[in-house]
Amino acid sequence: MEYHNPVLLKETVDGLDIKPDGIYVDVTFGGGGHSKEILSRLGPDGRLFAFDQDEDALANALPDERFVLINENFRFLKRFLRFNNVKQVDGILADLGVSSHQFDVAERGFSTRFDALLDMRMSQKNDLNAYKVVNEYSEADLKRMFSEYGELSNSAAIAKVIVETREEAPIKNTEQLKLALSRFLPNHKSHKILAQIYQAIRIEVNQEMDVLKEFLEQSLEILKPEGGRLSVISYHSLEDRLVKRFVKNGMFVGEPERDFFGNFSVPFKTIGKLIVPSDAEIKINNRARSAKLRIAEKK
Repeated sequence: MEYHNPVLLKETVDGLDIKPDGIYVDVTFGGGGHSKEILSRLGPDGRLFAFDQDEDALANALPDERFVLINENFRFLKRFLRFNNVKQVDGILADLGVSSHQFDVAERGFSTRFDALLDMRMSQKNDLNAYKVVNEYSEADLKRMFSEYGELSNSAAIAKVIVETREEAPIKNTEQLKLALSRFLPNHKSHKILAQIYQAIRIEVNQEMDVLKEFLEQSLEILKPEGGRLSVISYHSLEDRLVKRFVKNGMFVGEPERDFFGNFSVPFKTIGKLIVPSDAEIKINNRARSAKLRIAEKK
């Protein structure tokens, strides 16, 4: 079984416009698919740094003297590059979301297909897990989470039922969670709604939106001016919205300042159009179906 099937492999690495002697970063190493492709295009003086907070990914480290794998969350991108005496890079690649491996290992609790303890941590070092979120969050915080991160219109009702259920006994595993929420899971769209519920909990556990914002802001600092490339794959509208706004405006809310002539001053230029997987790729790898690739170049 593949650890992770890299999505939009050629398109994402093409977007970096690899220079043979450049310095690149793959902030979501996983099974190493994108990293291998980057290394194949680098010359002997090129360097690649990769990040992955999941300890399981360390087993996939590549035996190449040009490569360094950092077992940390990519929200610490700047800190650990500095630690390796790197202040600027030529390109950064991010394949956001959950890896195939994390979905396929039942005990990690990411998949709706398996019964498992409520976990959903991308790094086993994190204190917060899905059990704590489901059993300890206030009703108001649960409502906020399901509304904001799951985009569920009935978030208040879902939060209320979770609180009522856990008063009887803790909700320990995914089957108990499904059972508690069964009234919200009609047969014809149970999978879709459950996926939204899981997504909301997972984003909260891993602070994914905050991490993405911190990463994008740091990428702007670290990319070389006049040509540094950012290549980002997102999998749901919340991620894509943040990436799109940041690439367009260099900020997440509001509009950039205008210069003396009334023109917006923005740090990136968009390269090409939004890229999505072909029907052929989706047929081979169903998890690619919601992928969206955006490429930007620092001015």
